Amino acid sequence: MEAKVKFWIELSDYDLETADAMLGSKRFLYVGFMCHQTIEKAFKAYYTFLKSDVAPYSHSLSYIAKRGDFYKLFSEEQKDFIDQIEPLNIETRYPSHKERLLRSLTENKCIEIIDKTKKIQEWIKERL
Repeated sequence: MEAKVKFWIELSDYDLETADAMLGSKRFLYVGFMCHQTIEKAFKAYYTFLKSDVAPYSHSLSYIAKRGDFYKLFSEEQKDFIDQIEPLNIETRYPSHKERLLRSLTENKCIEIIDKTKKIQEWIKERL
């Protein structure tokens, strides 16, 4: 399982670097998407670490965290952020949602999302 945990963390790190690159190129829609991916893979690493089992085949952050019995460990602020970023995985794929998201994902908002993503990822890494 240790190799699988490392695998998920390496992917999470890669996705966070991609989010930073998307911010630099002002592709704000993909900043949100890659931050979701960063957290999803960190959660799958933590799930694998805690359960010594394969992480659920799901993109739902709250579902993975609840199945892993670590959702309850998050602060209310962290839970609020998870709820906020949860739809960025799916909604970026549909034209009707893209326009609304593009309007809400300003550069400052994306900087905030990346910062909060880094904090949750670090929270996970500290526990591995």
